[in-house]
Amino acid sequence: MNINLSNKPTKTIPQKFSFFTEEIWTTEKVNFAKNLEHNFSAKKNETFVLMEEDSVHYLIGLGENPKPFEVQNICSKFSYDFRKKIQPTATLANINQLKVELIYEIIKGLFLGSYSYPFKAEHPVLNEKFNLILDKVSTKILKEIETETNAICEGQFNCMEWLNKPQNFKRVPQISEYLKEISKKYGFKLSVFDRKKSEKLGLGAFLAVNQGSSQDAAFTIIEYICGKKNAKTVGLVGKCVLFDTGGISIKPSENLHYMKSDMGGATAVIGTLIAAAEKKLPVNIVAILPITDNAVSNDSYIPSDVITAYNGKTIEILNTDAEGRMTLADGLSYLAKNYKTDVLIDLATLTGSSVRMFGYTCGAYFSNNDTLKKSLETSADKTNQRLWNLPLWDVWEEDFKSDVADFKNISSKPFGDCIVAGKFLEQFIEGHPNWAHLDIAGVAFGNVQYMKEKGATGYGVQLLVDFLENIS
Repeated sequence: MNINLSNKPTKTIPQKFSFFTEEIWTTEKVNFAKNLEHNFSAKKNETFVLMEEDSVHYLIGLGENPKPFEVQNICSKFSYDFRKKIQPTATLANINQLKVELIYEIIKGLFLGSYSYPFKAEHPVLNEKFNLILDKVSTKILKEIETETNAICEGQFNCMEWLNKPQNFKRVPQISEYLKEISKKYGFKLSVFDRKKSEKLGLGAFLAVNQGSSQDAAFTIIEYICGKKNAKTVGLVGKCVLFDTGGISIKPSENLHYMKSDMGGATAVIGTLIAAAEKKLPVNIVAILPITDNAVSNDSYIPSDVITAYNGKTIEILNTDAEGRMTLADGLSYLAKNYKTDVLIDLATLTGSSVRMFGYTCGAYFSNNDTLKKSLETSADKTNQRLWNLPLWDVWEEDFKSDVADFKNISSKPFGDCIVAGKFLEQFIEGHPNWAHLDIAGVAFGNVQYMKEKGATGYGVQLLVDFLENIS
């Protein structure tokens, strides 16, 4: 990312950006052109273009008492909507009355609004000549804003880019090569288990999903080591089903093309790793991505199969479209058995049940630790990547007990599947006392400003980064 911020005035100022809350505008409007109050009132997302003698002045409304995430969204929308009009040099004017945290969100929003798919650095704010001048802001604050903005953009853009790619551009060799590249760039430790190695290790649940695929398995472990003594370690597991046909329990053809988004948990984890490395967060991260697709072939696993997972528990397959919880089961148990972590979190575009329950407003989440619940909710509310807690009552376990194995991979009842999935995954955390499962099926991929149809939202990156910052 090319982010140029300065606090030094320039003689050439072709444009100014002024952001106003409704309250600030009531006192500031007297300093602008006569009768402007009839054309601009600083309501949320309101924009007015004022032609001055030597520059163009954009007035952007932030509304009444905006929250930081609202400011980021407003500025992202402005940046995207005016991408063909913004010039290479700009002054962020009239910001001295805004709180510093809102200035941070203004800058992040301007740069986040530069994303389009496929990502190319063609937006004016990404031009090497673009220089954003923040009058009366200290050099220290400028540097902090640059670091924050670059980290979030790098993480979120990479997250969105991989989720948006068509299926034939993100097959196992391609994403594996990409993970190798970023591991080299950021100094991550990378380990990959192919099908043969996975069989040797006993990753049976993961391999059951992979066995119908023409592509090799890639059970991938990425470690970010911060180098700080006594740093906490967070384990992350991201569902990484590159494309989900449903397997033998095949999905209907309507909207099947959207199943390229079934790696939303993994892309959130990838984006978080990148942002954490860019920010040099003082926390260790062990991330597991069980990479495969869920294909249909004569080798596919089928309903009535009984599979042995990594931790030795057996699973009766009732529905091959419940493949995400199979891959996560081995990811969670492998991480829990082989690494000591203070926190264990998995993220997955897991169930249609969570979408039917919450639509596109929030992710469903489950946790066995009240402190972790509060921390996640605080970060979710702050970043507007919202979560809503659902129960892990033991009564739900009865719904997926099997006659021929330890568990069934779904319940036979026509309700509560996101809760059943969460309770199912709990059987594979090996008693970890500080675990959370985030079902992000409704929020990772949806309506976005840069696409006519659905696209990646970047959900999870800012949520997890904020969470990591506050536990480190």
